[in-house]
Amino acid sequence: MSSPIWFKDYDLKTLEGLRNANMGVHIGFEFTELGPYYIEGRLPVDHRTTQPFGILHGGASCVLSETLGSVAAWMTINPDTHRAVGLEINCNHIRAVTEGHVIGRCTPLHTGRRTQVWQTDMFEEATGKRTAVSRLTVAIIDQGTLSTQKETVKVV
Repeated sequence: MSSPIWFKDYDLKTLEGLRNANMGVHIGFEFTELGPYYIEGRLPVDHRTTQPFGILHGGASCVLSETLGSVAAWMTINPDTHRAVGLEINCNHIRAVTEGHVIGRCTPLHTGRRTQVWQTDMFEEATGKRTAVSRLTVAIIDQGTLSTQKETVKVV
């Protein structure tokens, strides 16, 4: 790859503005690094992100991956004309973490016109040991495609 993959020049300050009043704020997520072909973030391992047995919740690892991958996908498209929306996520949990922080580094596996695939490798900050790996598939849709209509669901 000879030039950055981002649609325009982004910086960490811009990315930090994206996490206001959403899941990232609630669990203490923060963006930490932005390179020409990757994005990194950090997640605390504390009462907000652990499961009842005191280890990092698998869902928190998925939130880390989805946050990084969704933002990275958004950074590769024209946000005035398109949106990036998650289609599928999977996560393999390799090593338990009980304290400190987990770092996620998200890189592209495929950045097509209509779909993208992003991989997030997660590591314990203190030791550098891999804790999980996740893959996120994203659809690139036209800006006006998302329905804002509320549907009524009848429960039987």
